Amino acid sequence: MLRAYWKYLRQAGSTFSQNYIEETLAGYPHITRLLVQLFSARFDPTVANRERARELAEAIEVALDDVPSLDEDRILRRYLAAIQATLRTNFYRQGADEPRPFLSFKLAPASIPEVPQPHPEFEVFVYSPRFEGVHLRGGKVARGGLRWSDRREDFRTEVLGLMKAQMVKNSVIVPVGAKGGFVLKQTPTDRDTLHNEVRDCYSNFIRGLLDITDNRVDGGIQPPPNVVRHDDDDPYLVVAADKGTATFSDLANDVAAEYGFWLRDAFASGGSTGYDHKKMGITARGAWEAVKRHFRELGLDIQTQPFTVVGIGDMSGDVFGNGMLLSRHIRLVAAFDHRHIFIDPDPDAAKSFAERERLFQLPRSTWEDYDRSALSAGGGIYSRTAKVIKLSPQARQALGVEQESFSPSALIQAILKAPVDLLWNGGIGTYVKASTESNTEVGDKTNDSLRVNGGDLRCRVVGEGGNLGVTQLGRIEYAERGGHINTDAIDNAGGVDCSDHEVNIKILLNGIVAEGDLTTKQRNQLLSDMTDEVAQLVLHDNYRQTQALSLCQLRGSDLLDEQSRFMRQLEKEGQLARALEQLPDDEALNERIAGRLGLSRPELAVLLSYAKITSYGELLDDALVREPCLEGILLEYFPQPLRERYTDQILGHRLRAEITATVVTNQILNRMGATFFFRLRERLGASVAASTRAYLAAQEIFGLNDLWEQVEALDNRISSIVQMQLLLKLCQLHERATQWLLRNQPGPLPVDKTVANIRPALNRLRGIMSEILPEAENKALKRQINRLSETGVPPTLAETVAGLEALYPALDIVKIATDRATSLERAGGVYFAVVTELQLNWLRDRISDYEPSNSWQERARVGLEEELYGQLRLLTSDILAASDKQEEPEAQAARWVEQNQSLRDRLLQTLSDCRSTSSVDLAMLTVAIQELTALAQTGAARPLIARKRQERTQAPS
Repeated sequence: MLRAYWKYLRQAGSTFSQNYIEETLAGYPHITRLLVQLFSARFDPTVANRERARELAEAIEVALDDVPSLDEDRILRRYLAAIQATLRTNFYRQGADEPRPFLSFKLAPASIPEVPQPHPEFEVFVYSPRFEGVHLRGGKVARGGLRWSDRREDFRTEVLGLMKAQMVKNSVIVPVGAKGGFVLKQTPTDRDTLHNEVRDCYSNFIRGLLDITDNRVDGGIQPPPNVVRHDDDDPYLVVAADKGTATFSDLANDVAAEYGFWLRDAFASGGSTGYDHKKMGITARGAWEAVKRHFRELGLDIQTQPFTVVGIGDMSGDVFGNGMLLSRHIRLVAAFDHRHIFIDPDPDAAKSFAERERLFQLPRSTWEDYDRSALSAGGGIYSRTAKVIKLSPQARQALGVEQESFSPSALIQAILKAPVDLLWNGGIGTYVKASTESNTEVGDKTNDSLRVNGGDLRCRVVGEGGNLGVTQLGRIEYAERGGHINTDAIDNAGGVDCSDHEVNIKILLNGIVAEGDLTTKQRNQLLSDMTDEVAQLVLHDNYRQTQALSLCQLRGSDLLDEQSRFMRQLEKEGQLARALEQLPDDEALNERIAGRLGLSRPELAVLLSYAKITSYGELLDDALVREPCLEGILLEYFPQPLRERYTDQILGHRLRAEITATVVTNQILNRMGATFFFRLRERLGASVAASTRAYLAAQEIFGLNDLWEQVEALDNRISSIVQMQLLLKLCQLHERATQWLLRNQPGPLPVDKTVANIRPALNRLRGIMSEILPEAENKALKRQINRLSETGVPPTLAETVAGLEALYPALDIVKIATDRATSLERAGGVYFAVVTELQLNWLRDRISDYEPSNSWQERARVGLEEELYGQLRLLTSDILAASDKQEEPEAQAARWVEQNQSLRDRLLQTLSDCRSTSSVDLAMLTVAIQELTALAQTGAARPLIARKRQERTQAPS
């Protein structure tokens, strides 16, 4: 037990040698004995006693005061901290007849001093004479692969870095990030023997995890036998394939079956009854959504127009092979893997596609199998073991080089830097870094001789189908020089998303099988039948995530000050370490703000993921995710056959809250941007749950989902910039309506009831808007419709989107009509008549167009906008209350103006003075709003109300 703890502490960063550790333990037998007794008092089920454990810990602390050596004191205190941070162990599951060949500890690493950050929430260390392994989890519901690592000395460091990346990647799915890895202590030289050793150690690693994991039995939690738990119930454990374990899903599920584990074959996705990612091509297809968007924004439809590509991988691989078959217009100029270099200087798209397709279907194919007759002039296939490779003139032209002879490594560097449209990464390894990084910092020694800098790439787009192909700093360097790139976590999220759908579907169906309503054979057939729809659900997520980055990027520096405050807030809460994530520090942010430069796309990808992670956590803790108003969103997560047949079972899903929170968080932040919830909290003090309620109600009231999908359907039919601008218009109305509901509806806002109360009136108002809008506004609206139609937007959609700005005051008008018990025509007519009489449309536009230079000015601008609408609502309401219901709206407004001529003239003179200046600043707008407020607060409307009330009281009964 003591040796196992030290093996863990060594992986966690301690540098003391094993001999020194042993000498220290032997040199202080009294303290060592107390440590063993403390372990027993915490975990031996026959004697476990928390009070006794507390007394022993205090006794150890006292004894440590007498240890003269600082190093020895550190060693013993680390032992004490590790034992106290241990939550569970399988030590006492060791039977006399069949002793376990491994020992497992579940720990809370944040409680152990000097353990490197970031700290996972939970960690399991498995120790055995044959292997050691670690499994890191970012939360209770977490998911990630288990890999066979070759880094025996620091495999925890490797796994920790991968877990951090997985946390970001998993923001699109239900579980948060997790990662596991194990190393062999005995490595047979015989290939078959080595394979069997890896399988055996992998199986025991999983047994070590399941030994201390709760199970679900008959609807309740069943703790593992002879395991004392110092944490809450924790039954969710899933694993996935990874490096060296790609074919082990069935093996993992067999081990889970030994334990009767409740997830059954949902424990490890894939396998013989799961979704085959290579057959589906889901990872490549997901990344291709990102590639298509990049090129769409460059004005190229790669599904119908030819484009040049260089790539990393070969056609036998999942991501590379599937990716290079996703468009018949690919012109693959060059590629390489660990064996060969492929060059085809001027490829025939149709002929080369057919040959790549043949190789993909050929088992264990390599580039050597490529038909040379399908190559263009000057092409060739070369071994990476060659001493020198001579390039033809055609090849040199295609790669943009003048040099004739290359070593294989130098030629690969030339391929990476080739002037092509797309660099497609479907391989393993890191090939691009930043010029500011050393190869040692990258941590991929195998490819040191091949690696190039992001600033040297000449391709227009990078597609990251594979993991870790580019360092984050390399991405940023490339993006800042005009390159189009996301991150690997964004591009290749399709694989993990597909696995998550599989797990959650199996959890649902396994329960139905257990109830006898479905056989296992029927379940498996149903899973197979739903493959295509599951793929479409996943690809939709990929599409929306990349769309979110484009919307954020379009707003650029306008959001940077707000994003800076958001990052600082996350850091203050301990949820983000900017340096670890390669996000700019305050000095760099201030420079960008001054230079009107926004975050790069790779940086936006990281910020978006963290926004999702933190918002998900807050939303999950709220009752909203279990309310009926979100049942439709939960159902839409599942394929149609399940929605039709098993609605009640879906609503009773064990992970209902987690799935709902994930889907809602992604839907909102993909549309509204990473800082949406932060902005509403800053402006209104609204929680994530309150903002979500208002957002969902606004979405239904205005029918924004349908409009959003109509705009998305215009891919490659209108320019990308026009399409993004249309989506931003939807976002602006959506946010304005969300804020209105947060201000005017007491919380917690009942979503369904609010929609039922407001939507019918708003739809009626939409139908009469052209009748009540002032003539000037109607003419401006028609001009905008014509402009949109000229860009290719369908007429009906152009009319709807152009009319969105006119709907900004719609909720105010509906509320006024309701409060004053009058018609929408009358309320709207008076409202717009007041706008015309007081020339408030000009003031509204100047406030909206004002460009703040810092967050204080933006807050002031928002405040002025709110005040404008508030005073306008007050004026309209008061005029209606004081007027004759039979009077025409224009006459009502005109009569009010006549009775408040001097105040009105003061306002109009102020507006005239503003117009006469070369530019309108915040001070001028503030004065104008003050004049409007004075008019609203002291005008004749309120005396008129009093007079009306007096007339009513004096009228004969």
